[in-house]
Amino acid sequence: MSYAATATTSTSYTYTNADVEAVVRRFTADIVMIAQSSGALTEAKARDYAHDVEKLAKKGYLARVDLMLYSGGVEKRAVQYLVNTASGDLTMSRPGGVMWPRLPDASFEIILFYTSAYTAAEKERMRDSLKISWGPSNIDTSHAGLKASGNRDYASNAFGMQRKDFM
Repeated sequence: MSYAATATTSTSYTYTNADVEAVVRRFTADIVMIAQSSGALTEAKARDYAHDVEKLAKKGYLARVDLMLYSGGVEKRAVQYLVNTASGDLTMSRPGGVMWPRLPDASFEIILFYTSAYTAAEKERMRDSLKISWGPSNIDTSHAGLKASGNRDYASNAFGMQRKDFM
């Protein structure tokens, strides 16, 4: 299932669409690797998620993305991407390190957190350009049952995504 939540953040538009595309290519590589390794979602669905992440990021509407793998209703893996629009101090990492296990009764969840700029009117305008029907969520994204296991930064000029892994 696909869900979205709202978060507030300030946005700086000192990056280009090309910068967002460069960073989202790395996010896409990660989510496709997760799909292929875990079998919890198809590669096509992973690419649909990445499409929407890119569309929202280009408009300045994306604050955070959480990807979670469950087995039997218990969270087993997670990765969190925090959008950073002042990423001059971030270094570009290579994608990878997300070879998630194939688990019995596996399911996959993705939660998007939006900036305050993503108003109801903007959601309506964006609806037809998104591939996923996003809705509200009450899923816990604290990843409290998991331990932090690593970080990577994806950045181009002032746009970046800081990745935190949880096992």
